[in-house]
Amino acid sequence: MAKKENVVFYGTGRRKSSVARVRLVEGNGEITINGKDIDEFFGLETLKVIVRQPLTVTNTTSKYDVICTVKGGGFTGQAGAIRHGIARALNEANTEYRPERKKEIRS
Repeated sequence: MAKKENVVFYGTGRRKSSVARVRLVEGNGEITINGKDIDEFFGLETLKVIVRQPLTVTNTTSKYDVICTVKGGGFTGQAGAIRHGIARALNEANTEYRPERKKEIRS
């Protein structure tokens, strides 16, 4: 029997001096950053909200697993870079998500 291949979407996010490489894989909503769960990596709840923001706006929180590596900067810059990378990967997954994200940013 042939193995089912997962569809993977990539995005690179940058903020200040932080760079995040993000992969979106179909899954159940787990977020892994540098090999750790999001709860282990970020202590502050506000940083977790920032990372999850693009998924929340597009209602895809439980549709994709996020696997990313992030380097440089501090925690807030890293959270912003991950958010940027997730947004770019979502745009690659489905271009219809872009107006929803833009609308949320402007309001």
